[in-house]
Amino acid sequence: MSETKQNALELSSEESSNMQSVVNEETATTETNNSTVDPHADREASKYDNPIPSREFIIEMLEKEQKPMRIKQIADSLEVDDEERFEALSRRLKAMVRDGQLLRNRRGAFGLIQKMDLIKGKVLGHPNGFGFVEPEDGGSDLFLSEKEMHKVFHGDIVIASVVGVDRKGRREGMIVEVVKHTNEKVLGRLHYEDGLAWVQPSNSKIAQDIFIPQDGLIDAAEGQIVMVEIIHQPTKRSSAIGKIIEVVGDYMAPGMEIDSAIYAHGIPNEWSPELLAELDDIPNEVTEAEIEGRKDLRSLPLVTIDGEDSKDFDDAVFAKRRKKGWRLVVAIADVSHYVKSGSVLDKEAFERGNSVYFPQKVIPMLPEKLSNEMCSLNPKVDRLCMVCDMSIDDEGKLERTQFYDAVMHSKARLTYNQVHDILTNDQSEHRDTFKDLVPNLVDLNDLYQILKTARESRGALEFDTVETRIVFDDARKIKEIVPVHRNDAHKLIEECMLMANVATARYLKWHKIPILYRVHEKPSEEKLNNLRTFLGDFGLFLEGGDDPSAEDFAAVAEKVQGKPYSHIVETVLLRSMNQAVYQPDNLGHFGLNYENYAHFTSPIRRYPDLLIHRAIRFAWQKKPVETYEYSEADMKTFGEHCSGTERRADEATRDAVTFLKCEFLSHRLGEEYDATISAATNFGLFVELDSLYVEGLVHITELGEDYFHYDQSRHCLKGERTGKVYRLGDRIRVQVAKVDLDERKVDLRFITSLTEGEDIDAAPEDQNDEEQPKKRKKKRYYRKKGGKKPAQS
Repeated sequence: MSETKQNALELSSEESSNMQSVVNEETATTETNNSTVDPHADREASKYDNPIPSREFIIEMLEKEQKPMRIKQIADSLEVDDEERFEALSRRLKAMVRDGQLLRNRRGAFGLIQKMDLIKGKVLGHPNGFGFVEPEDGGSDLFLSEKEMHKVFHGDIVIASVVGVDRKGRREGMIVEVVKHTNEKVLGRLHYEDGLAWVQPSNSKIAQDIFIPQDGLIDAAEGQIVMVEIIHQPTKRSSAIGKIIEVVGDYMAPGMEIDSAIYAHGIPNEWSPELLAELDDIPNEVTEAEIEGRKDLRSLPLVTIDGEDSKDFDDAVFAKRRKKGWRLVVAIADVSHYVKSGSVLDKEAFERGNSVYFPQKVIPMLPEKLSNEMCSLNPKVDRLCMVCDMSIDDEGKLERTQFYDAVMHSKARLTYNQVHDILTNDQSEHRDTFKDLVPNLVDLNDLYQILKTARESRGALEFDTVETRIVFDDARKIKEIVPVHRNDAHKLIEECMLMANVATARYLKWHKIPILYRVHEKPSEEKLNNLRTFLGDFGLFLEGGDDPSAEDFAAVAEKVQGKPYSHIVETVLLRSMNQAVYQPDNLGHFGLNYENYAHFTSPIRRYPDLLIHRAIRFAWQKKPVETYEYSEADMKTFGEHCSGTERRADEATRDAVTFLKCEFLSHRLGEEYDATISAATNFGLFVELDSLYVEGLVHITELGEDYFHYDQSRHCLKGERTGKVYRLGDRIRVQVAKVDLDERKVDLRFITSLTEGEDIDAAPEDQNDEEQPKKRKKKRYYRKKGGKKPAQS
């Protein structure tokens, strides 16, 4: 490929990401609509010897003409009159069609997609064969039938038209054009039958099989996991065809579930030779030249507090009581010192977006030399850090913040359990081991108690959910699944990190530098309506009208504390929330009840934090904001990408863990367990088995001879004839009936109900009347037994 063509491709990608925001700038369009002067002519001239009109100007011209135009008409309108420029314009128009900015109709005319009532977006597949288009403009998803999904794979970029509304009231779409096929390689399980071969993709969101012709086969056995290169993408009339390029391993081999998840979700997991060469230039220890100009904190008793299995230590903390208020020092690994903008390391970190944590395996965002060594705040060695030095008053309010570069020397690598034992047990052996640090830990705990009170006063949401940890045997099969309980040491560190993140967001907002905020928007109107209907069955009411605050949610959670149904209510409150995302628009963090919030504390494992560190370093230089290397548009692109890699990591780890749990349960067919309903759907109940923390499905046909109807707002199934109700949190007894490892599904047989179902339409009794439980028939409610992991804040 020539350098000119390569530059053109790079430019088209950059322009495409910024196109919509540019087109919407009224000041620009007002000046150019009445002129043949391209406002981006200088940019084009700097890149090409014989420049043509920019993509922005072409779109503006088509908007002004208000009709699709053939290439000759476009050329005349833009005054492109010589043959060479006409050919360049033709290539640009085709590239704009390729990138989904224009569409060429059957008459050969180019038109604006939004003017044709078309939607560009990403295909999201579903294991059951149907799918959705997630619009680029952020609108509601477009439903795709199984027939439409036959044309594409999950992740493809398409242009679709709205063809109607389905029976559920969703907009239904038809794929007009595939802009980009994103699956060049697919991992899956090989099958043979009657002389035919096909691969079943490991990614459950790709529901189509990939057929393998004889010349695409290599020496691979039935059932093995293989990597397939797609040589013919799926179309309306034909399925995908591929050739096997690698045998990854046997289906049930230890660790294969993680390898499958890595490949299936496209998680980068190899370092390029260029990156390793760049890594070799980084010294293996902190040098005197690097320390020069930094504040020396090596005498300060900073410590790290993490889990037993942690190897990358992002943060160290220190707190000290003052005459008035507190000093809190949060020292964060100075990743931006080693990972320079535009470097190979930087590009790879951006591509990965974040570290991915599987059971017993981590796919790091940065190579081990940085993540576990030079950037990790290991004990008893010098490390470079960026410090957030805060003054906090006795009410837990942040008063002042200072950021600076420093060198530190961690005094100890502590674990949450060690710190908790030190703070709660006067006879703890750890008090002797770390006796010099005990006073500092006591100060940290005293400050935590103040911050905890401030959090409660602020009305931030906090749900006591139970996470789980998989314990493996020597063959790397699940031995047991155990709950992991958060103690006050976890919460102590969390509050310190929250305070540093808030201080960072406030600091950079004041400097007006484009950054990524961690945004958690308020629940939608539909979710609020469903939540209020559900709460009404318990005699509860969510205050705040159409705009409830986090305090209003916290008030509901507080009312049910100690009640047998508290976990049911907390779970539904949690599910009504939106997912937190990264974006440059500061809309606040609803769950934490912060107006300003950004991620600063984990640059080893999160790319947005690394960007924040660069913004802080730029703020120190006191240069005009206009000279900052990143724009608002850049941050929008970064935010969308990093939010996507975060979801990708969640999906990959969930797939791996689900497979492990299914394999664990496949050896327990016929066994019976008490279980708790964790979700209700129109096709059955999802329940979590006691002590195993594994989820399975009780199909609706298992519930008895009745017509059961799903009530979405009340999270329940209700029998039409019997009035029997099964809802979130109810207790039932089930039997393991079937485990499908390929589909990662567990089918359960209903045995009996352990909770007395009630007519939920009946008026609720006064939940505050202490005498009422003695007068009415006693009910057996769900006892607290874990729950869903909350969305990351």
